[in-house]
Amino acid sequence: MGSLDTPFPECPQSNFKPLDPEEFRKQAHQTVDFIADYYKNIENYPVLSRVKPGHLLNRLPTTFPQDPEPLEEIFKDIQNTIIPSMTNWLSPNFFAYFPATVSTAGFLGEMLCTSFNSVGFNWLASPAATELESIVMDWLANLLNLPESFKFSGTGGGVIQGTTSEAILCTVVAARDQALEKVGRENIAKLVVYGSDQTHSTFGKACRIAGILPSNIRSIETSFDTEFSLDPVRVMHAMQADIASGLVPLYLCATVGTTSSTAVDPVNDLADVAERFGVWVHVDAAYAGSACICPEFRQYLHGVERADSVSMSPHKWLLTYLDCCCLWVKNPVLLVRGLSIDPEYLKNKPSESKSVVDYKDWQVGVGRRFRSLRLWLVLRNYGAGKLQAHIRSDVQMAKAFEALVDGDPRFEIVVPRQFALVCFRLNPAGRVDSVDELNRKLLDSVNSTGRLYMTHTVVGGVYLLRFAVGSTLTEMRHVDAAWELIKEKAGVLLGGI
Repeated sequence: MGSLDTPFPECPQSNFKPLDPEEFRKQAHQTVDFIADYYKNIENYPVLSRVKPGHLLNRLPTTFPQDPEPLEEIFKDIQNTIIPSMTNWLSPNFFAYFPATVSTAGFLGEMLCTSFNSVGFNWLASPAATELESIVMDWLANLLNLPESFKFSGTGGGVIQGTTSEAILCTVVAARDQALEKVGRENIAKLVVYGSDQTHSTFGKACRIAGILPSNIRSIETSFDTEFSLDPVRVMHAMQADIASGLVPLYLCATVGTTSSTAVDPVNDLADVAERFGVWVHVDAAYAGSACICPEFRQYLHGVERADSVSMSPHKWLLTYLDCCCLWVKNPVLLVRGLSIDPEYLKNKPSESKSVVDYKDWQVGVGRRFRSLRLWLVLRNYGAGKLQAHIRSDVQMAKAFEALVDGDPRFEIVVPRQFALVCFRLNPAGRVDSVDELNRKLLDSVNSTGRLYMTHTVVGGVYLLRFAVGSTLTEMRHVDAAWELIKEKAGVLLGGI
C-alpha cells in the first residue's frame, strides 16, 4: 500500500490552457465549417446506418492517447468512422420517428447555452437563466393560447424539462403526494393511473418510477371507431371498477398526437370524467402541441383549460434541438412540494423570501442547463409567422404524400391524417398471402437502400407503415422521390403489378 509520505512524481511546468480564447476561436471556426459541410452534404449519406454491432469497437483504439492529437485528425475519424455509424436524423429523407428539428437560431442558442455553462439550479445561481425561462414559458403559452391559469402572469407557471418522460414523472409525483395526504402514505399501492393503449410507453415507465404498482397502470383499449383516441366512457367504467375494488384513481394522461397514428384524445370530455373522480389530468402534446401555434390546429387543445398540467416538446417540431420539453402546471405549489430539496449549502435570502423561482424544485435533478436561450432565440429570430409557416409546410407535404398513396389502388390509408404523419400500407386486391408480411418486406426493402427511412407500428391489430414529414431540410422533392422508391419496391414485391 502507498503512504501519504510517498512523494508525487515531478511535473514539468505546464503551458496547458484548456480554454485559450484565441485557440478556441480558431478551433470553433473549424468545427462550424465541418458542421456546415455535414448539413450541406447530409442527403448524400445513407439515412439508416448500415454498420454491424461492434463497428466502432473494431475501428477505434481501446485507450485514449497520452499526447494530444490534432483536431484535423479527429475530424477525419468523425468523417470516416463516426458518421457512417450514425442514423442521420437530420437527413431530408428521414421519415421515420417524429423529427428532432434544428435551425440556425436553435444552434446559436445551444452555442450560447454551452458557452455560458450556467448551472441554474436556483435563482441566485443564475438569475438570468431562471427569469428568461419564466418569460419564455409565458411567451410560448401565449402562442399556444393557453389560459392564464398556466402562466406566471396568472396563477400557474412553466418549466423546461428534458423530455416528456420527465414531465410526466414530475406531475405524477405531484399528483401522488397530493392524493397520499388524503388517503395516507401507507396506501400508495391503491393509487391507479390511466392512459390508452396508444399512450407513449414512457407513461408506464414514469409511473413505475413514481411508485405506482405495474398492476395499477391502466392501458385502455382504443379502436378504429374512435380513430384510436381514448373513449371517455371506457375511462369512466375503468375508474368506477377500480373504486368498487377499493382502489384510488389518481392520474389520467390524455394525448394530443399519439406516436403511432397522431390520434387526439378528447381532452374536454375526459376532463368531465376526471373531475367526477378527483383525478389529475395531464395533456401530453409532445409532438402535435407545436402545430397548435397555428389557429387552425388549436381546436385539438380544446378543454386544456380544465387540465392540471400540459406538456409539449419544441425539439420535435419547433426547431430547437434536443432537449426541450415545456411543462406548464396550474398549481406550482404541488410540483414544488413533491420535488423540493433544501440543503444548508443551497440556502440563500432570495429563496427564503419566496419571491423567486428555484427550478431545482420543479424537476427531478438539481443541476440544469440554460436551455431557455435556445427557445428564446428561435422565438425571437423567427417570430410566430415563420414558425407557423414551417408547421404548415410540413403538413402540406404530408397531405401531398397522402394524396399520392390514396391515388394508387395498390395502397390504402389506414388512419386518417391529422398532422404531418401518414399511416398507410400496401394492400393490393386479390393478394392471398399475409398483408402484414408483405408490408414488412416492403419496409425492409425500402430502408435497406439507405435512400430513405420509415418505421412501422401496429394499431387495432393492423401492421402499417408510418411516413412522418418534418425534418428541417425536407422539401417536396424528397417526398416525391420517397414515393417513387416506395412504388418501385412495391412493384418488385408484387411481380410488376
